[in-house]
Amino acid sequence: MLRRSTASAARPRRSVVSFAVSIVALSGLLVGCGALPWLTASEPAPVATSEPSPPVEGDESDAQASRPIPDGTAADNLPLFAQVTAQVWASEQRSSGRAYIDALLAVGFLREHMQVTADMSTVGNPAESLQFSVAWGEAECLIGQVGPSTGEPVTAVMPQLAEGRCLIGQTRPIDW
Repeated sequence: MLRRSTASAARPRRSVVSFAVSIVALSGLLVGCGALPWLTASEPAPVATSEPSPPVEGDESDAQASRPIPDGTAADNLPLFAQVTAQVWASEQRSSGRAYIDALLAVGFLREHMQVTADMSTVGNPAESLQFSVAWGEAECLIGQVGPSTGEPVTAVMPQLAEGRCLIGQTRPIDW
């Protein structure tokens, strides 16, 4: 009859418990830093879409569908933001942050309101996830995320962070 040692049986349980404690601690840290603002009761829920809505033929909004709506909300501008994101994602430039920024500039979003993360990791590998954003008004952001770890492009309206920022962590200058 084989008996398992107590030490080897306890090791997997400790690993699971350690992992669970790490996840809970990380979640608490992110919420405390404002990294997950949609988890707090005082923040609005994100409005997300992965595909733009096609314009309705003859709709008055057709003329504005290719330009941002300056007096509109971030949610009003999300379909255009999502459409631009999907177009770049479908191109050979899908892994270039600059391509998303340039395409957003081309339709009329303002450079000074944008942020983008790096295309490459700190060790020189292509980024698993690329994020870009446009601050909208005083309180909202249009945020896009693409990359191998994301699958299909994700776009959402999220609350702005401190100092009018939309993205957490280090972003690269948009100086081109």
